[in-house]
Amino acid sequence: MRIAVLNRDFCKPDKCSPFGEKPCIKYCPRVRTGDKTIVLSPDDKFVIITENLCSGEGICIKKCPFNAISIVNLPDPLENQISYRYGKDQFSLFRMAIPKKGKVLGLIGPNGIGKSTLLKLLSNELKINFGRFEEATPNWKEIIKHYKGSELHQYFIDLNENKSKIVHKPQNIAIIPKFVSGKVIDLLSKNDAIDQLDHISAELNLTKILEREISVLSGGELQRVAIAAAYLKDGDVYLFDEPSSYLDVSERINMAKLIRTLSEKNKTIIVVEHDLAILDYLSDYVSILYGQPSVYGIVSHPQGVRVGINIYLNGYIKDENVRFREVPITFHEHPPQNSPFDSGDVVFSYDDIEVSFGNFKLTASGSEIHAGEIIGIFGPNGIGKTTFINSISEKLKTESPNFNVENNETDSENTRKLNVSVKAQYIKIEEEGLVSDLITQIKLAPHLSQSYKKRLINNLNLEHIRERKISELSGGELQRVAIARCLSKEADLYLLDEPSAFLDVEMRLQVAQLIRKSIEELKKASFVVEHDIITQDFIADSILVFEGIPGLKGKAIPPQNLRDGFNLFLKMMEITFRRDTATKRPRVNKLGSNKDIYQKRINEYYYIPK
Repeated sequence: MRIAVLNRDFCKPDKCSPFGEKPCIKYCPRVRTGDKTIVLSPDDKFVIITENLCSGEGICIKKCPFNAISIVNLPDPLENQISYRYGKDQFSLFRMAIPKKGKVLGLIGPNGIGKSTLLKLLSNELKINFGRFEEATPNWKEIIKHYKGSELHQYFIDLNENKSKIVHKPQNIAIIPKFVSGKVIDLLSKNDAIDQLDHISAELNLTKILEREISVLSGGELQRVAIAAAYLKDGDVYLFDEPSSYLDVSERINMAKLIRTLSEKNKTIIVVEHDLAILDYLSDYVSILYGQPSVYGIVSHPQGVRVGINIYLNGYIKDENVRFREVPITFHEHPPQNSPFDSGDVVFSYDDIEVSFGNFKLTASGSEIHAGEIIGIFGPNGIGKTTFINSISEKLKTESPNFNVENNETDSENTRKLNVSVKAQYIKIEEEGLVSDLITQIKLAPHLSQSYKKRLINNLNLEHIRERKISELSGGELQRVAIARCLSKEADLYLLDEPSAFLDVEMRLQVAQLIRKSIEELKKASFVVEHDIITQDFIADSILVFEGIPGLKGKAIPPQNLRDGFNLFLKMMEITFRRDTATKRPRVNKLGSNKDIYQKRINEYYYIPK
């Protein structure tokens, strides 16, 4: 079976050749023999691919200068398993996930692979069409008959007869203030069908913001309000799309515990989540989505949560005999016992910091950072992490004896202004232009090696979006551009605030590896604020922990080695982690489990030493 997909946003036949030639057409052997495999649309705006004639040589893909065309050969057994197709030469989804009452189904896969499409099919926002998008689209009777004998049969009967109340927590919570106004208490009261507003507000730490206007809420506050509103609606099926975005570690655990209580009420719960530790903690079983982003997606058969996540990391589904990743993702088994940078070159040192904003006060103990070192920053929201990053950034922009280069020299002759590159938490689009402009800047940067440039462009998949306007990028695409811009600048210190936000699992781990390799090659230093435990475990050499009272006072403890820093932070969060025996990835212990109780007793929250 073969499918052809054209990304109409990328296709520019009037620009693909300076001589007016259309290379995807010119070099197609079927066109040369008279078979119109690839033709221009009547208005000459995009190419039309005739799939039944296309033999899949791949020449058109190689000749297309904009990466607009994808032609993919699929196994024949999938031909009769297509669930939905958006249209001719557009994205296709194969198979369906199988939700179960009283269970939490986790969906895992890269962006653009069909997770949101799957949620829309299960919520009846889209209707299954079995790939028939032009005429003779299936009716409900045909759909229900198709799934007879499976667990989806009764699900679609209830959906058709409006017996299931669907509650959908959307992915993009930033749009909520555009459609909802008023105070938080008003929104939650309106949705409180189970008379548990006070209880849910306390569970999600919303009590103090109930009187606030929705328009002034932060990203984390909006996320918690959206989760609370969904929970209070008393539905039959709950769809949560990326519920951990903007939340700190403790808030993520509280969210996961709350969603799990829905399974005790025999509800059907489906969760899309990119934080592997939270997905593991939250789910009873998982379905993996694999394929080619923006081209096609395939839903795997259900897997146990531990086995499913390990399959995803390994990239091979044994029962389907499919490999979708060439190189498995592996984790280091033991953290370094002591910092390897104790005797290394000091990039800079800083004295104690005190910053006040209104009623909030931040204090940070002075320390130093070494060449090639990445200090991971942990702490709850509202504790001063971003304020600390901004303070370091602002002070480094001016000459100051408090920020000294090499061996803590304090005289002005040995003090120089340090360059700093910042990837902010909230990314602002300050200029128009295309992604290709940034790619050109990177390629022409004289201070970067060719291998560094290639790794930066390839690992962040910038070529795939090179013709896109920066102002029109999605959250994940904009994040990748911001990371590329930060790591391509010539600087002494790189400050990255939540680099994994909006990224899927695969890209998070690619970014983590990219940051590590970049700082090591540049022999510079970096601070990285991150809430994803697994991503931070990949990135950091040392850990700087913030403690205090969110919104009132925060204190930054001097950086510690990886094991001690993680142990301190997780103890503050009252969470313990263990290592998966196969992949060595961190896994959250269930609260009150034997492992949780044992690790707390021996004061080992991060690793159990061997």
